[in-house]
Amino acid sequence: MTIRDVEKTKEKILDGLGALLAEEGFGALGVNAVARRAGVDKVLIYRYFGGMQKLLRTYAIGGDFWPSISQQAGAALSELAGMSLRDLSVRLLKGHMRELLKRPRTQEIMRWELLKRNELSDELARAREQQGLEIMQLLGSLDDVPPGVDLAAVAALVHAGLSYLVLRAHTADDYIGVGLNTTKGRRRIENAVETIIDAVLRCHSDEKENRK
Repeated sequence: MTIRDVEKTKEKILDGLGALLAEEGFGALGVNAVARRAGVDKVLIYRYFGGMQKLLRTYAIGGDFWPSISQQAGAALSELAGMSLRDLSVRLLKGHMRELLKRPRTQEIMRWELLKRNELSDELARAREQQGLEIMQLLGSLDDVPPGVDLAAVAALVHAGLSYLVLRAHTADDYIGVGLNTTKGRRRIENAVETIIDAVLRCHSDEKENRK
């Protein structure tokens, strides 16, 4: 088997895993089920991935499932160093929503994660949490971070809100009067992201001035 054949087989296995997860959830997962869905011998899952957990980990960090930091930022990491905290935060949060909207299968898997937790769902969550920590490290390294601002808590709140609205759009067209499935509505949400980040940074800037 050539290297190209091996890579194609790996792609089939990962695609089979993603399809099974999206349609049936974590309860349906197993080496046999994934192998059947991918149309391969289950031995190949162990040979190429070492088992289900490593297969899940590989899937979790793949760009098809979860967008990379560069994908969310719309630029290579090397191009982000000179950006302000405000601009980079806004870009990453908006990019998160846009990239998630492109991934209907990911949205289905996230809905399953809300219903059931097990060691396999935890494997996906750990990979995303690691990326979140890397993003916070990136933001925290910028020169204009105001002292006292809890970047992680603010990011968690806004990030979670955007994720929920993307998932909610499957079962509702509006949320508190804001369109979830229209360009206008999504633009309003993106504008709100800027408003929130500006307000948080301005608040901490004003506090710093008052303490002088």
